[in-house]
Amino acid sequence: MPKKKSSFQCNACGYETPRWMGKCPECGAWNTLEEILAQPEEAAPKAYKRQGGTGDTARAMKDIETAGQVYTPSGLPELDRVLGGGIVEGALILVGGDPGIGKSTLLLQVCNHLASTGKRVLYVSGEESARQIKLRAQRLSAAGSSMIVLTENAMDAVEEKLRDIQPDFCVIDSIQTMYRPEMGSAPGSVSQVRESASILMRYAKTTGCAIFLVGHVTKEGSLAGPRVLEHMVDVVLYFEGDHQHEYRLLRAAKNRFGSVNELGIFEMTSAGMKAVLNASETLLSQRAKGASGSCVFCGIEGSRPMLVDIQALVTQSFLAVPRRTVDGFDTSRVMLLLAVMEKRARLKMYNRDAYINVAGGLSLNEPAADLAFCMAVASSYADRPVPGDWAVMGEVGLAGEVRGISQLERRVTECQRLGFTHILCPRDSARHLKAPEGVSLHGVDTVAQAMAVLDLLPSS
Repeated sequence: MPKKKSSFQCNACGYETPRWMGKCPECGAWNTLEEILAQPEEAAPKAYKRQGGTGDTARAMKDIETAGQVYTPSGLPELDRVLGGGIVEGALILVGGDPGIGKSTLLLQVCNHLASTGKRVLYVSGEESARQIKLRAQRLSAAGSSMIVLTENAMDAVEEKLRDIQPDFCVIDSIQTMYRPEMGSAPGSVSQVRESASILMRYAKTTGCAIFLVGHVTKEGSLAGPRVLEHMVDVVLYFEGDHQHEYRLLRAAKNRFGSVNELGIFEMTSAGMKAVLNASETLLSQRAKGASGSCVFCGIEGSRPMLVDIQALVTQSFLAVPRRTVDGFDTSRVMLLLAVMEKRARLKMYNRDAYINVAGGLSLNEPAADLAFCMAVASSYADRPVPGDWAVMGEVGLAGEVRGISQLERRVTECQRLGFTHILCPRDSARHLKAPEGVSLHGVDTVAQAMAVLDLLPSS
C-alpha cells in the first residue's frame, strides 16, 4: 500500500512545509505546525466543491439601497454596549475567552432572550450533549425556551439544518470543533476552521442570519486557529476575567458596526451573567477607608466614565534588585513613572519594593492614570492616606510635568455623582472648565506640586 503523503501547516498563520519544524519560519511561533494528510482533488466528492459565489451583480455605489442598520437587543445591556447598540442582521460575531470564563453561559442567556421575543434561534454545540445544555438552561431559568438545540460538529449537516430551519440567530459552540468530513485534516486545524468559517460567513451574508462563533484561546490569550478567522468575521469579542473574582470583562478587538473602545462588565452569579450597570459604584464598594497607598482615578472606557481604585504598596527591600509586581497596569510605564518619582519628587525607590494593583481586575491603558498612580505610590511611601473625597487624574511626563487630559468634564461629573468633592487634575485642563457646584478643582503643573497639595512630600 503506498504511503499517504502529508504536509505540515502552521495553525497560527497557515504556512505549509513538507517537514515538521519546531518554529514556524513565517510567523516565528513555536510548536504550531500540525500534520495534514494530502488528498487528491479527484478523490474529493462533488459535494465538497464550493458553489460558484453569491451570484450578485456589480452595481454603482449610488444605486445600492440601504434600509438602515437595525440593532436587535440581546437582553444584556452591557453586551449591546460593546456591540455598538445590539446585534446587527447578518453579522458574524466571534467570542473568545479562557475555558470556563462564561462564554457558553452568556450566549445561552442571549438565545433565551431572543427566543422569548419570537425570534427563531438555533444553538449548535459540538462539545456538549443536549442533556448538558438542558441542565445549564435549567440553572439559567431557560429550560422552557423555544430555541432549537442541535448537537452536531459535521459542517455539512450543520449547513443543511441551517437551510431547513432558517433561523434568525445562530450560535456555533465552538468553531474549533466543526469539520468537513471530506477534508483530511483534523477538527481545529487551519484548513478546517477556515473552511467552516467561510461557509458560515456566506450563509450569514446571503440570508441575514446573525451568527455567534465561540472560539478557543491559546495559552498566550489569543484566539486559536488561523489569523484569517479574525479577518473574516465582523466583530471579535474577548471575554476576560479572573476565575477567583466574580467580575467578567467583555472587550471588542474588532467591530465593523461600532467602537472598539467600549467595555462591558458582568457579574458571574449562580443564575448566570448579570450586567453591572453602575460600574463605578461597584468597583469602589469595597475600597479600604483611611488606608495609605490607595488613590481613586476616573478613566474613560469608550463612552463610559468609570472610577477605579489604584493601589500601591511600597516597602523596604532586602534584595539586591528591588521587586516590582504589577497587576492591571503596563509594567514598562510603571518603571518609567517610578524613575520620575525618584528623580523629580526625591522618593528613594532604589531600595524599596513596589507592588501595584488596579482593584477589580481592570487593566488601565490611558496615560491619564499616571498622576493617580504616582499619588498612590507617594501615599504608601509616606504612609499617609489620600483623603477619601479626593479623585486624581492627569498624565505625567519625564520632566515631572502634569499634562492635560481629554474629557475632563465627564470625569468630574462622574466623580461628583459618587460624592468626590475635590479633583486633583492638570492646571491646563482645569483652566478651561467651570467646576460644578460643590466640587473644587485643584490644578497642578508638576508631580511635586500634586504631592504638596495632598501633603505627601517626603520629610527628608
